[in-house]
Amino acid sequence: MRRLFSWQLISLLLVATAAGALDNSPSQSPGNPPTDNTAPPDTGAATTQPATSTPSVTVTGKVSPPPKLAPDKFTACYAANNINGKASDSPIGEEGINWTGMAICQAELARDTRIVIDKCTNRDGKSAPPVAIQACTELLDRKLLEGRDRFYPFVNRAMAYYAEGDKPHALDDYNTAVQLAPKIAPPYYYRGVFYAKTDGAAALRDFDTALSIDPALVAALRQRALIYVNQKNFSAALADFSEAVRLQPKTAALWSERGYVCLLQRDFESAVKDEAEAIQLDPKLARAYFLRGAALGDLGDSHNAVSDLTTAVGLDPSLDHYISTKGKTASIALPPL
Repeated sequence: MRRLFSWQLISLLLVATAAGALDNSPSQSPGNPPTDNTAPPDTGAATTQPATSTPSVTVTGKVSPPPKLAPDKFTACYAANNINGKASDSPIGEEGINWTGMAICQAELARDTRIVIDKCTNRDGKSAPPVAIQACTELLDRKLLEGRDRFYPFVNRAMAYYAEGDKPHALDDYNTAVQLAPKIAPPYYYRGVFYAKTDGAAALRDFDTALSIDPALVAALRQRALIYVNQKNFSAALADFSEAVRLQPKTAALWSERGYVCLLQRDFESAVKDEAEAIQLDPKLARAYFLRGAALGDLGDSHNAVSDLTTAVGLDPSLDHYISTKGKTASIALPPL
């Protein structure tokens, strides 16, 4: 979408040259993960917030595979700590059990299980997809989780499959996660994110289901709003972003995204207000300055529009690609959400 403004060319050149003069700062990500997370509960592992979309994988140096959780891990460890029915350095209790050896083996198994869980959930961001897939498969094969809680490793393994480009296996795991936990929102949400890249109608069905279960799931509201924007259903997108803002009024990116929809509806005054709120919450949110500048330009306030665009490009030089000039006319293309 492109807007035309008749501004003084000398002012606009300030925007065009700012990209080469200032360092690039990444713009804020608007992701809002579900309230539930993809780390299994009560496993002894620290939980981690999942990404609202397929996560990127950063691997530095040599990545070790997770330890193999053999079915007889505890039995083998306990046997190794005992000689002829007793441990060499530990007394046997009245029940004939080497409690010290048992405690050692339980601690060792718990340590290995924690490592596997951390690899499956990619907690440190360094698990290559094959490692995450192996770790999640270990959790599933060992049946360390029962009932609906098994959806956690299926979701995480699906993300790893997708990162490897294996979409069929990813979808299989997402489908299994939904079957295991049909009455909780996160599995539908994650499958919806998967579908959003290729099948907007299927994604909407999953986000609708997730929100029918948990109406306060901001991540699903945002993702559904983005689909509505792509479908040019701006009134529905505005309603979802407004609800998301109501639920998370301190999230700058949500205000900015609602302002974006206001721009698309040519409600420039509301767009200026929303972007101003976003800037107040996050003074380094480059997109908010850019969108407010676009709205101000449509309102005829060229001076403040150029000031905002200059600030936006200074914070994020890549935004300069959405500005072009011809004579004394500036053409502004809105960056995608």
